[in-house]
Amino acid sequence: MNGPLVCLTLTGRTLEEDLSLVKKYEKLIDVVELRADLLNEDEQLYVKRFPALIYHPCILSIRRDIDGGKYSSGEFSRTNLFGRAMAFANTNTSRNFAYVDFESDYHIPSIQDAAQAFGIKIIRSHYSISEPVTNLRQLCDSMRKTGFEIPKICFMPDSLSDVISLFKESAQINSYDHIIYAMGAEGFPSRILSGITHSMITYVYPESSISQKNENFLVDPIKIHQSYNFRNITDHTKIFAETGWPLNKPAAPAFFNDAFSKHNMNSVYIPIKSNMVSESINFCEQTGIKYLSVSKPFKETVLFYLSGKSPEVEQIGSCNAIISRQNKWFGYNTDIHGFKYALLDFLGPDTKIKKKKVSIIGAGGAAKAAAYVLKQLGAKVCIFNRSLPHAQQIANKYGFEFSLLDAHSVQKLGEYSYLIVQATSVGSDSDTISNMQNDPVYFYNFRGHELVFDLNYTQNITPVMKRAQNAGCRVCNGHKMMEYQFKLQFKLFTDVDYDFPEENPAEAVKEILKNQIKKDKKNGTFTS
Repeated sequence: MNGPLVCLTLTGRTLEEDLSLVKKYEKLIDVVELRADLLNEDEQLYVKRFPALIYHPCILSIRRDIDGGKYSSGEFSRTNLFGRAMAFANTNTSRNFAYVDFESDYHIPSIQDAAQAFGIKIIRSHYSISEPVTNLRQLCDSMRKTGFEIPKICFMPDSLSDVISLFKESAQINSYDHIIYAMGAEGFPSRILSGITHSMITYVYPESSISQKNENFLVDPIKIHQSYNFRNITDHTKIFAETGWPLNKPAAPAFFNDAFSKHNMNSVYIPIKSNMVSESINFCEQTGIKYLSVSKPFKETVLFYLSGKSPEVEQIGSCNAIISRQNKWFGYNTDIHGFKYALLDFLGPDTKIKKKKVSIIGAGGAAKAAAYVLKQLGAKVCIFNRSLPHAQQIANKYGFEFSLLDAHSVQKLGEYSYLIVQATSVGSDSDTISNMQNDPVYFYNFRGHELVFDLNYTQNITPVMKRAQNAGCRVCNGHKMMEYQFKLQFKLFTDVDYDFPEENPAEAVKEILKNQIKKDKKNGTFTS
């Protein structure tokens, strides 16, 4: 096998719907899985016809409810359905099912014999939808009763540590075809990096199905190719990653993988979802990942695992990119430069911010980067946060003012309102009308003169931006900052320029990073 096959799991209620899905994605997939358990009951009687209607090999699956499927009519009825689907096979084998998916505890000799007689390969599956599976290699061996079955193991990990074990164990299984992957958010890398686990198949799902279920850890046929360059991933592919939690709709993979393609680099960038940064680092070390972007909420906790920090990281206590060299991790911060030049773009060449009164809303990693830049630019700043000690900590470092973020601070916020930098995650998942939950300064009435820079980049217009805009304010979201810092990380990770336009102020940042990389390579560390 040259590489993992891309299998589209069909989720239609009718065979006609499934045919439409095959036609929509036919150039992007290698195999389809007909989930007969998802079909209407009257449609299930005609599944035998389906393979002859398409040009792809087809897997027949009738998933039981105890295994996460929808079939609940009992084993007798399910066995009859299997038999009906495979009976009177066509002499042209391409018009029959190519595979049939039986569970590891499903052993009906007549059905199994029929499958083998008709040249239908048996996938022998073990589903664990609520807990992880250990001893993967031993379990795979035990499921191959005749030596011809293709063992398939699918489990729900308790944490990313279980996925790390999956990669360790499955990498040793290379003498026969098998399918192994983990479900849920943490299991996502096992789908994209199925080549590393030597898995025969990776499963993709229709966009409509993913959207309806709101399951962001699944991937559709378009995304697996456009965002992850799946066909090009080999044993020689260099892997880059981003970690954070919940990391529901990461924008970095599409950017980096597109950049890798443009520069003809055999590399792939994936999200690693975990609620512990230590697990993410362990995963990187297990899979050979040496370049990791760090997102919320790990920009501060990751510092504990660093052997060296760039001066910016040392200064602000926040890190958003780490690199492994000689088995040691070194930390950088590109948020600072990303924010600086996005802010200068927003303000324009004729706007001076020196001595202007500016508010920073929040006290996390993004707020620290903003404070660092605004201090450099000579602004007068007040830090507003719901935890006063956290606001005070940043303010004391730079000689800024600080205040509790609540309705009692409205006068103070009005005083520091030339520019309002919204640096919290509040409102990042909402495009509804402003309220106490999605607008961190809901109590403040914009007067129209304020400049509002919301560092959020998951929404084009957040509730606070919409409210400010309606009052006549000029507003900006975090997209430009995100774009700058992605380009800077690309340079940092690969030592290749992304191709900034010459007139772009980020030219200065490229020089900063270039000098920093030279220093790092020469000394082997920064400050420790």
